[in-house]
Amino acid sequence: MTTISAHHFVIRKENGSYRIQDLNSTNGTFVNGDRIAEAILHPSSSIQLGSAGPEFAFLLDDGQPVDLNQTVDCWAPRALVPTANRPHEELLSDAVARARTARRTGIGDETIRIMREMLVTAMRRAHRKFKVAILILIAALLASLTFGLWKIERLKKEKRDIDAEIANLEARLQQSALSGNQTDQLADRLDRYEHRARTLESSLLYRFQLPQPEDPVEHSIRTLMAEFGAETYSVPPEFREQVKRFIQHYQGPDRPHIIAALGRSRQDVATMRRILQDAHLPPDLAYIAVVESAVTTNQRSSAGAAGMWQFTASTARAYGLTVNRDVDERLDVRKSTAAACKVLRELILDFGAGSSVMLALAAYNSGSTKVKQGIRKVVDPIKQRNFWYLYRVHALPAETRAYVPNVIAAMIIARDPQQFRFS
Repeated sequence: MTTISAHHFVIRKENGSYRIQDLNSTNGTFVNGDRIAEAILHPSSSIQLGSAGPEFAFLLDDGQPVDLNQTVDCWAPRALVPTANRPHEELLSDAVARARTARRTGIGDETIRIMREMLVTAMRRAHRKFKVAILILIAALLASLTFGLWKIERLKKEKRDIDAEIANLEARLQQSALSGNQTDQLADRLDRYEHRARTLESSLLYRFQLPQPEDPVEHSIRTLMAEFGAETYSVPPEFREQVKRFIQHYQGPDRPHIIAALGRSRQDVATMRRILQDAHLPPDLAYIAVVESAVTTNQRSSAGAAGMWQFTASTARAYGLTVNRDVDERLDVRKSTAAACKVLRELILDFGAGSSVMLALAAYNSGSTKVKQGIRKVVDPIKQRNFWYLYRVHALPAETRAYVPNVIAAMIIARDPQQFRFS
């Protein structure tokens, strides 16, 4: 159980905004999932006490502002307090007076009966008040629920409007007659809308609603991208359709390639995944071999590439493999995968921060030089490391733009073969 400090946080209104400050609590204060020392609160922000403690939504109603500096005098003399506010005191006084009267008039054994009647009356009154309190509580809960549902509907409508604008921007970015300046303006607007959508999705009230249906392929792409450090709210329609096309191709003419990866070559794939993971690389990169060689050592390209990872002799030697007349370590699953790890790690480091795994995947196909030639056409150095920007503006070579969705399609099928009829 998360410990909550006696003085955990404080919220102050400053210059028209609300600021939350953690009071050096034991387990910290989290706003929208991030631990904070101090932060600005926005409507629908979520506040959590500790990483697993109670969570609240910060809401502002539309009521009239209250002047908190005004002093309200709530004191009244006892004599002016209505008797309805002192029902039990009134009952007790009445019962005592009746008992005294009974004793003075000589009626005996009345005290117990009078007191019993007083208790029954008090309990009836309390029961009525209890029922009133329950009704008030129910009314308050219904009002709160109604407000919450109204707020959720507003958030859903806002998200639909944002998604519609994002779809419009994605469609405009696919037009070929755009200038570089127009492309940048559209891409910047797209970034802003994606940020708004992610912020909205992270709000506590929005998360209360039932999960919305999502295209399974797009969901799989987004899940993979999150693991690769290339998160994106909106998957470009062209990329999504290419992934779907390759999935259909694997379900048809290239079905034997996936069957081999899931069946005959399953142990080799498991070995490759383990070696990649030990090298602190995404194990799903093993499915590059599905595209490169159909997970077989029998493939040889016209350029002389061989093995599951399709190394040329010069590349293999550069990464420590022996290739001569007697020995060809490109055909050794363990040794060639270890060499592939070196290649991929070098490419990831070469492309630096951002979506470097995706850029490394692109460069594995066409080579680092070709990818760099493409991205150098982009002036902004931050955008040079953004795979999705490079994909949208067609800065990457055409072969690479097809190669990456091909590998992603193989990864998606391998993660859930039954969904794609490979059971």
